Amino acid sequence: MKKILAFAGSNSSTSINHQLVVATSNLIEFAQVDVVSLRDYNVHIFGVDIEAEEGSPEQMKKLMDLIKSYDGYIISTPEHNGIPPAFFLNILDWLSRIERRIFGEKPTFLLSTSTGPKAGISALQILENVIPRFGADVSGIYAFPSFNHNFQDASIKNEEELNKLKNQLLFFESKILEEGVK
Repeated sequence: MKKILAFAGSNSSTSINHQLVVATSNLIEFAQVDVVSLRDYNVHIFGVDIEAEEGSPEQMKKLMDLIKSYDGYIISTPEHNGIPPAFFLNILDWLSRIERRIFGEKPTFLLSTSTGPKAGISALQILENVIPRFGADVSGIYAFPSFNHNFQDASIKNEEELNKLKNQLLFFESKILEEGVK
């Protein structure tokens, strides 16, 4: 069975993006999905001087090994002032110093949400444009609007939005299953 790693680029213990990742993962039947919290991999801010002196943090080496062991990814990005949060960008900085093509050209489904109607779309678009540089094969994107209004009891309660997400997941599913055929 194919394996998917899912996480939110958030260090918040109450992250709505993490909640969206969990709900999305629960919709997937075509693969095993493991959800992790990047909070477990929190490291100091990247700097070339720190890297030269100390090397890459062990937490980042462990995360890289974990990432490499999966067939695809689900990543949800919060939006802080229109961009992905510094916490998430810092993790990408460290990982890319270990191996530039972090995601190994594997299918990657991108998500975002916010409490407003724009659903973190600015950060999602930035991630969509940047993450292929790190070896992500973007195989679907979805922005979930008005989280507090459309999400309840650990699931998406807005049927229209749920159907949009499921439709986007179809392409991701085809890319994941196609990976084994190559």
